Amino acid sequence: METALPKGLSAKAAYKLILENPRALLIDVRSSMEFLFVGHPVGAVHIPWIDEPDWDINPNFVTDIRQLLLGGVVCDEEHSCAPVILICRSGKRSLEAGKRLLEAGMTDIYNIDEGFEGELNDHHQRSTINGWRFQGLPWEQC
Repeated sequence: METALPKGLSAKAAYKLILENPRALLIDVRSSMEFLFVGHPVGAVHIPWIDEPDWDINPNFVTDIRQLLLGGVVCDEEHSCAPVILICRSGKRSLEAGKRLLEAGMTDIYNIDEGFEGELNDHHQRSTINGWRFQGLPWEQC
């Protein structure tokens, strides 16, 4: 059986979905250090997929997402479930996190394919090709 994948979105398409659907949840799955010091999309909820100090997969990830959904953005017959949009640095960790949510029975899961910082260029630099920050979308840092 093939593993289901979250629906891929560009950063701009994800931002459009967030603006059009106020129930949409943007979840930043990067480490705490990345979220705070590199920056994050304005309004993103931080739930790390893998975090310091041990860099293990967060065993409570699915539960944490479920708690958000049940905390006011519940699934109902009229509106279905709130979209969950995942972002990481370049779209790879958020893809894995999205697979886990789909395996847990959630259905409206999206992955920002280009991530927050985007892919590396030929000089091993990010935020020069694509990504949330490169696209000029709202972000902040501490």
